[in-house]
Amino acid sequence: MKLAELAQTLHCRLDGPPGLEITGVTGIEHAGAGQLTFLANRKYFGLLKTTRASAVLIEENVAIERDASQPSLAALRCANPYLAFAKAIELFYQPPRYAPGIHATAIIANTAKIGPGAHIGPYCYIDEEAEIGSNAVLHSFVSVYRGAKIGDDFFAHAHAVVREFCCIGNRVILQNGVIIGGDGLGFAKQKDGGWYKMAQSGPAVLEDDVEVQANACVDRATVGETRIGRGTKLDDLVLIGHASHVGSNSMLCGQVGLAGSTRIGDKCILAGQVGTAGHLTVGDGTIITAQSGVPNDVPAHALYSGYPAVDNRQWLKMMAALNLLPELQKRVRELEAQLERRKT
Repeated sequence: MKLAELAQTLHCRLDGPPGLEITGVTGIEHAGAGQLTFLANRKYFGLLKTTRASAVLIEENVAIERDASQPSLAALRCANPYLAFAKAIELFYQPPRYAPGIHATAIIANTAKIGPGAHIGPYCYIDEEAEIGSNAVLHSFVSVYRGAKIGDDFFAHAHAVVREFCCIGNRVILQNGVIIGGDGLGFAKQKDGGWYKMAQSGPAVLEDDVEVQANACVDRATVGETRIGRGTKLDDLVLIGHASHVGSNSMLCGQVGLAGSTRIGDKCILAGQVGTAGHLTVGDGTIITAQSGVPNDVPAHALYSGYPAVDNRQWLKMMAALNLLPELQKRVRELEAQLERRKT
């Protein structure tokens, strides 16, 4: 694709030869001649000098400096290079397409309903009274339990599971090994110290445009429901505890864990390995940084860090003070020694 055509398609301002041929896209460290890359993180600005890419997606106000030994680097300038790069990938990479049809090894109950255009792959199982909308793709070994309701354009990769009576909206993607609606951790303590299992009667609900990545689990509720809001993305190994609610367009990164009945607002980001106690609320637009532990409610539009999670500015001060502890300890010991000498 010519650079001028690429710039027009991506709505970028071209700063370079319009006839330059672009054959693919890749990261800035590994790009070669004929490839398009992007720069959105200041950490990688130094690589502009040496990248072997032919063109880069970059913000308007960023100057491009090159080593004398390197050829010139064309620029496609825009407000959001990362988003433009995401769209550029789609121009050069076409994912596999799956023709409509039902594999001979798939088992579909007589009362199940499947919309037109569906691809049901090998060894899939669709239980009684399950409903799946149009243009679904169930790759292989996908299980849809009894009474589950699934919208249009559903895509389930191998070994994904949708449990009984769960509800899934349109354009939902489940990556490999995802379990929607597995039993929550609901047990009542008995006099003898044993645990009495509570029926998990409430379904998990995924609204439109949700994506759940590999081996993540959204547990069903003891009563009520567990709900993931429209457009929210759950990363690998995320656990959503029973009866939790996550708002729309939030992102929960790898190994985030929500204890039961947690409420996460709209447009929140929980970075990797964040954990929450149960029965708390995180307000809209809040960011919680990696490996933070959240024992209490968090206000809207906050930036929290640490354990117990506190305002990020306070946490930075605490960490700075913590780094000074060895020196403070040394000074205290010296002062104690001086006092002892004065006593004697």
